[in-house]
Amino acid sequence: MLDESDDIHPLFRGAPSTTEFKKLRKRILRNVREAVEHYGMVERDETGQAKPGQKWLVCLSGGKDSYTMLAALYEMKWRGLLPVEILACNLDQGQPGFPATVLPEFLEDRQVPHRIEYEDTYSIVMGKVPEGRTFCALCSRLRRGNLYRIAREEGCNAVVLGHHRDDILETFFMNLFHGGRLATMPPKLVNEEGDLFVFRPLAHVAEADCEKFSRDMGYPIIPCDLCGSQDGLQRQQVKQILDGWEKNSPGRRQVMFRALMNARPSHLLDPKLFDFAGLTRGQTEDT
Repeated sequence: MLDESDDIHPLFRGAPSTTEFKKLRKRILRNVREAVEHYGMVERDETGQAKPGQKWLVCLSGGKDSYTMLAALYEMKWRGLLPVEILACNLDQGQPGFPATVLPEFLEDRQVPHRIEYEDTYSIVMGKVPEGRTFCALCSRLRRGNLYRIAREEGCNAVVLGHHRDDILETFFMNLFHGGRLATMPPKLVNEEGDLFVFRPLAHVAEADCEKFSRDMGYPIIPCDLCGSQDGLQRQQVKQILDGWEKNSPGRRQVMFRALMNARPSHLLDPKLFDFAGLTRGQTEDT
């Protein structure tokens, strides 16, 4: 759909015609489709048909990841691979200097249905977080609560977030190093209230691919000046470690990510996941 000028969605206007970009686009689409199908993000009935009336609130921050996610989901929908309604949403959190007109103008120009919501969570975060502490946890919690509210108001069954493969890996190592648990951001979960799905369709997409795609498309990137202005964040430290490993051994990020998809409870130490006490001689792992 990006290859013919008379057969493209306005979201893809100006897409490069180079072979390199076409390969990048196809790789991202393949990764997103793989995640959507592998984790069952489209609800289906007993015959395998998509249930009618599914609507996703696709959350846009104005960063490279959310632009890439929106484009990939629209291409899947354009190709008949994603039978859901898409509503783009940006939560303007009242950060000083936030360019409030950028996303509305972009979405209107690209004919993308959207909702822009203003909610000053910035003042709450700045007022409650002690000096020297990071903003991320409270900021994220307030943002998520508002997105859930908007999803309910719009009749959506899912909130869709733009976390990519590298975010998932970094979260895993943050939990490993600082939280004392093996856990990360799942590609699909149900919120605490039990009424909404939370999807991460970029789960298999590399951050570098998101960066190159959004840059090549010329999307208007909006930086996060709240958490991005803080030095020494645990996530930044973990990212530096992973960058070093990747530099010394290219492809290591993907190997580690695949490990998250290949867990063996009998080879870990959690008796809640595997019945070590009940293990007997002559019993195989599969029994």
